[in-house]
Amino acid sequence: MNTVKTVRDLRAAVAQARAEGKQIGFVPTMGNLHAGHAALVTKAAQRADFVVASIFVNPLQFGPSEDLDKYPRTLADDQEKLLGAGCHLLFAPSVEEMYPDGMGDQTRVSVPRVSEGLCGASRPGHFEGVATVVTKLLNMVQPDLAVFGQKDFQQLAVIRALVRDLNMPVQIIGAPTVRAEDGLALSSRNGYLTPEQRVVAPNLYRGLQQIAAALREGDRDFAKLVAAAQQQQLAVGFRPDYLEIREANSLRAATAEDRQLVILVAAFIGNTRLIDNLALDLDATP
Repeated sequence: MNTVKTVRDLRAAVAQARAEGKQIGFVPTMGNLHAGHAALVTKAAQRADFVVASIFVNPLQFGPSEDLDKYPRTLADDQEKLLGAGCHLLFAPSVEEMYPDGMGDQTRVSVPRVSEGLCGASRPGHFEGVATVVTKLLNMVQPDLAVFGQKDFQQLAVIRALVRDLNMPVQIIGAPTVRAEDGLALSSRNGYLTPEQRVVAPNLYRGLQQIAAALREGDRDFAKLVAAAQQQQLAVGFRPDYLEIREANSLRAATAEDRQLVILVAAFIGNTRLIDNLALDLDATP
């Protein structure tokens, strides 16, 4: 696996692979990689001949009170994980390489509707930062396909929308959430949890499972289900941010008639904000 730090070297390496008739897969990350990231690279390697990953901690998607400076930078360890997962090329640019004229005058990409509410409400400007950097990276790599995790369900919806709306010739593939044995979704932010908080954290997903079970049994009192789950969160030590049931394809508020649903949650435990989701098809056989 080679590592490059400039757009020029990235494009040269991708051009060489394409000249050899290889299909290009891409997995963008912010580093501090775990088994969930490795699964994205593995999925890309199953679909493409040449896999590019990027590591870039994007300042545009962090709010002023968020953990940009504290975000772990673990390049050497990340390189080992990427190599083991089947990555061929790592693009690890600097902020100056990504935003050579600074971020103040940077053209921004804004995706309406699917970016509104949920994390879009809790983190103003976050999805504009995500959409901007993903657009730049897709234009730099020009892959045939790109793989994103379904743990960031709203982010995946935003990326699907921008690719569709901007007519970008890339297939976006969603990969299932990778979980620890106790159900906690793998996340770089799990490293911020104390041992005591780590024991409590899986309750977030268990609450989603309880709501899903009630929905499968025919309960359509969404407000009651959400309120009960948030009370359970408070009881075990979470500080709820949001918990919503939405239509899975459009991300609009769900109705009693919808059959494709997704339950999305964000909550704080201590100073760490965790997110998760559970999608369900009410027409699927158990």
